[in-house]
Amino acid sequence: MKNPNDGFIKGRLRSIKFAVKGMWLLLTTEDSIKAQTFIGLISTLMGFYFSISTTEWMIQLLTIGLVLVAEALNTAVEKVADFIHPDYHKKIGFIKDIAAGAPAFAALIALIVASIIYVPKIIAIF
Repeated sequence: MKNPNDGFIKGRLRSIKFAVKGMWLLLTTEDSIKAQTFIGLISTLMGFYFSISTTEWMIQLLTIGLVLVAEALNTAVEKVADFIHPDYHKKIGFIKDIAAGAPAFAALIALIVASIIYVPKIIAIF
């Protein structure tokens, strides 16, 4: 919540504190974020191993970010839905399924990007 006594700089610093806290909560409590972070780290190590280009690095990092953001937003929607209606409800289930589709789309795009970047490099080894 915004503190009316905070100036611009102090307000931004508070926002950063909340953002870092949210990232920490995701990384320490959500298995899907842990898994996607691990895959992102493996992709990063592969990038160093295969000496990918600057453009490939930018695309890879944006893709990793896309997947993590989609997972985080999906988690937020699920937590809000569970808070509003903790018991099973058909409409809440529908909303949660749609929210789960976002990281699925992001992961599919990430697989395509990884294939475009790494398959030619792996084939060149053999």
